[in-house]
Amino acid sequence: AGMAVQVSVLPSCRCLFDDPVQIRVAGLQPQQEVTLRASLLDESGELFQAHALYRAGSSGELDLSRSPALGGSYLGVEPMGLLWALQSKTPYKRLAKRNVLTPFCVDLEVYEGHGDMSHLLGKCTNERWFLGEGVKRISVREGRLRATLFLPPGPGPFPGLIDLYGSGGGLIEYRASLLASRGFVTLALAYMSFEDIPAMPEILELSYFEEAVNFLQKQQQVKDTGIGVLGLSKGGDLALSMATFLPGIKAAVSISGSSFNSLIPLKGDGFTLPVHPYDVGRMKINDESGLVDFSDVFDDHTDPATWNCRIPVEKSSAKFLFLSGLDDMNWKSDLYCRDAVQRLQQHGREVEFYSYSGAGHLLEPPYLPLCKVSIHRVLGMFVHWGGQWREHAKAQEDAWRRIQAFFWQHL
Repeated sequence: AGMAVQVSVLPSCRCLFDDPVQIRVAGLQPQQEVTLRASLLDESGELFQAHALYRAGSSGELDLSRSPALGGSYLGVEPMGLLWALQSKTPYKRLAKRNVLTPFCVDLEVYEGHGDMSHLLGKCTNERWFLGEGVKRISVREGRLRATLFLPPGPGPFPGLIDLYGSGGGLIEYRASLLASRGFVTLALAYMSFEDIPAMPEILELSYFEEAVNFLQKQQQVKDTGIGVLGLSKGGDLALSMATFLPGIKAAVSISGSSFNSLIPLKGDGFTLPVHPYDVGRMKINDESGLVDFSDVFDDHTDPATWNCRIPVEKSSAKFLFLSGLDDMNWKSDLYCRDAVQRLQQHGREVEFYSYSGAGHLLEPPYLPLCKVSIHRVLGMFVHWGGQWREHAKAQEDAWRRIQAFFWQHL
């Protein structure tokens, strides 16, 4: 039988979820045809898989950072393709981590030939963690706050971040835990559809978000150079509002957000930012698939009649970073980003802006596979988020680097 086939993950089979790894196979015959398969079971028991066809080199070795995939879930040299191409058998599932204290385990298997996967040659498991060594997870129920605090190991001081997800609500921790693993004290903050917070609050209070900022500033390990805020979708416009109306925010990142206040009125001190007008009658439902397209529900943002709903970002002294996908099928995030960027530039403010072709609405930490469609937890409908597999994966890697660099620079 000769040498047994070894599958290895370098530098280690244990890593953080956002770590790139090198996948290698040794002990094959020269030019041997094999199929590599990755399998991941999520916390609800849903199986996600990807596979690719490869041919070993003349030494009987395979290195996914050099060998091209000849077919399967992706083509060409894609060192991390087996991860970002993971897809569930059940359609419309989103891979998300609920409990960040456990890893996702990815089984990597090598099978003989290009075709039926009946003859297993070798396998290994890649443990991908969301919490770095020594990072603390602390549940926060102080005053009105419904949040989780993540502290990097050591005395610090570290830059402090508030992390906001979108209108699906809940308390989402996996991005915050990864950011803490990279050296930021991060507060994952719930603001809708969680515990005693209603699914669709009638109003959001700026003072709630101010409480979060004050809580973070009180932490001993947090630098006193100002707080950063990161938001996706509805969280994106909240990040802009916090940076505009709260003095403690020094840097804000909006991912697939808008330049106006969306969905829920925001009550500040002596003012209320109304909701940008929309008409649910303009939502398009695909007859065959039942998928919902929201991109036309909002009134035209260039119509002065809607300007009282705009977030006056130009009044903020914070630094801004805008990220959007040009294949966002949920709403016109690129257009709305450009609106905010234009207003900031007209007022001589510093702003960074990147839009990614082929990327969808849900720009997540790297190697989480593209979710084109999933159920919106609050609306209970299947929403089309958009995105092309490879382009979206590349965008997530790039965006993640930029987000971290931006916060290190300005905090």
